[in-house]
Amino acid sequence: MKMDPAPYPIGTPGTPWGEAERGEWRALQRRQRSYEADVLSVIERLRSHFDVQQYGELNVGDERFPLMAICSRDWQADLPVVLITGGVHGYETSGVHGALQFVDLHAADYAGRVNLLVAPCVSPWAYERIHRWNAHAVDPNRSFRQGSPAEESAALLQLVASVRERVLLHIDLHETTDTDEREFRPALAARDAKPYEPCGIPDGFYLVDDSEHPQPAFQQAVIEAVEKVTHIAPADDNGEIIGSPVVAKGVIQYPLTELGLCAGMTKARYKTTTEVYPDSARATPEQCNAAQVAAVCAAIDYVLVHR
Repeated sequence: MKMDPAPYPIGTPGTPWGEAERGEWRALQRRQRSYEADVLSVIERLRSHFDVQQYGELNVGDERFPLMAICSRDWQADLPVVLITGGVHGYETSGVHGALQFVDLHAADYAGRVNLLVAPCVSPWAYERIHRWNAHAVDPNRSFRQGSPAEESAALLQLVASVRERVLLHIDLHETTDTDEREFRPALAARDAKPYEPCGIPDGFYLVDDSEHPQPAFQQAVIEAVEKVTHIAPADDNGEIIGSPVVAKGVIQYPLTELGLCAGMTKARYKTTTEVYPDSARATPEQCNAAQVAAVCAAIDYVLVHR
């Protein structure tokens, strides 16, 4: 017999959260790692070869988080822009460290070919708490729209505004983790007073293409490169990954802009969201970072040929 899951420990079933419940949730979140030690120190080291800029500051209580971007030093007005984002969901570790690793190891290879704009950790408060939401229990990756309720998303939108029309490629680095099913989806159901419907966690890497402007050959080029580093998620028995039909090996589609997703924030011809599975018995943290790096390199290599 199917058992209903236990109620989420915050809020009243059937009633959306108000400020009291959001405050109760926030009080339970504990700092587990350091944005300064893990991210800012690496960015500072990269400053000798790249331009670094602060594009905003996130203030949560007495905590201050500078929002940082890394840019090509040889920025040229006639070159296309490649936008790389990580840590939109702060708990998705390889998105942050994969972006930084790409800059450290490979960004110089593209000097004079594209302008790189990299925001490696969009949600630093959530990075430190290893959480999906920001401090107000808002998902930044559903908030990339005018009048955004997420400060993190609004700041990134402002950063990108001046180059938005010139972005050729935007690759947004994410993970799908076991905690999505254990914690984040139940919390979302409780917050919004909706039924919790288990979805399952795919074992492996996959991509999310833009259903409004799909680029299947581009997506497959990225999949082929990543498959040399880690395994690709298979479709489930329904031919789906996380409830969406698999349209090609390791690829599903969302209406990126309509949903307010980070990857839909520009009019880039080429867009994709990576999804690494760090909880797999077949993958190490190093492989997860390497998969993100492989995806970024393959994406840039493809668009340089097919622009």
